[in-house]
Amino acid sequence: MGAEMVLRSGHEAVVRVAVATLWARPESVRPVDGPALSRRTDIAGWISGMTADQRVGECVLSQLLLGERVLVEEVRPDGWVRLVAVEQPAAKLDPRGYPGWLPRNQLTESTERTPRRPDLVVAATVTRLHGTPAGPVVLPGVILGTRLTAAGPVRDGWQPVWAPDHSQPLWVPDTHLAPMPSRPPTASEVLTVASRLRNVAYVWGGVSAYGIDCSGLVHLAWRRFGVRLPRDADDQAAATVPLPLGAERPGDLYFFARPGRRVHHIGIVTARPGPGSDRRMLHACYTQRRVLEEPMPADRAATLVGAHRVTP
Repeated sequence: MGAEMVLRSGHEAVVRVAVATLWARPESVRPVDGPALSRRTDIAGWISGMTADQRVGECVLSQLLLGERVLVEEVRPDGWVRLVAVEQPAAKLDPRGYPGWLPRNQLTESTERTPRRPDLVVAATVTRLHGTPAGPVVLPGVILGTRLTAAGPVRDGWQPVWAPDHSQPLWVPDTHLAPMPSRPPTASEVLTVASRLRNVAYVWGGVSAYGIDCSGLVHLAWRRFGVRLPRDADDQAAATVPLPLGAERPGDLYFFARPGRRVHHIGIVTARPGPGSDRRMLHACYTQRRVLEEPMPADRAATLVGAHRVTP
C-alpha cells in the first residue's frame, strides 16, 4: 500500500476502497454506519447490520466505486472531505457532479496509474483483488462496473491490474473482467446486467450489489458498459429521450412523479406493453425493500409520467 498522500482543495483524488459511501454531512453518520466508514469498508456487513428503516435514511446520498474520480473542495481536520463526485452527473445540485462528504481515509491522490480511460471493467457481480494470482485477498467486495487498468498480460487465468494506493499490481480472475466496450450497449445487454441484481436489498443512495436504490440500479447497469448516466431519477429523465407510451421496449425506462412534483422513481422496462397497457418492470422498490421484476402495480401506474430511451 502506498504512503499517505496529502489531499488538496481544488485538486482531484480517487476512491481507494471497493465502495465508498457519499454522505449528506459528517454529522448525519450513525453508530450503525461504522463498517462503511473504515479504511477497508465492509458494505455487506454494514447493510446486513441495519434494519429496513435504517437502510432508507436520507443521510446517504450515493456511493462511489474503486478508482472513481472526485474533486476535493475542503479537507477538515476531523478527517472528512467535502467533494464533488465528477463521474456521477447531478445537474440540479452541481454542474460538475454529485456533491457530498467522504472520510479522508477512503481517498488517495490521483496518479499516472489512475488514468481517465481504464481499459477493463468488472463484469462479475462482485469480485476480489488478490496480492498474487490465487493468493491472499487484498481488496474484497469490488463491484460490477468498477473500472480498472491492466498492468500486464493475463497469467494462468489471472489479470494483473493497477489499483489506487497500491504500488504493485493486484490480481483478478480474468473471467471476472471484460474490456471496456468500444460500442454502445444494446438495451437487452443492459437489462441482462440489471436483472442479475434481483433481490438485492433496497438501500437509499446505494450503488452496489449489496444494496441499491432505483436510480442507482439504472446508473450501475449502464456504467457496466461505460455509459455515464446521471445519478438521480429526475436527472436521468432529463438526460434520456421521451417515447410515446406504448412504444417502449425492454431496456427502456419508466419514470414516475406525483402531480406537480419532480420525478421520484424509475424502473427498467422488461416487456412490451400488453393488452390494456399492462406493463412490467424491474426496479429497486422502496416499499418492498428489494430489487424485483413485476407487473406495474396500480399505485405505480397512477404516477407513471413517461417512458424514455437511453441513446448514448
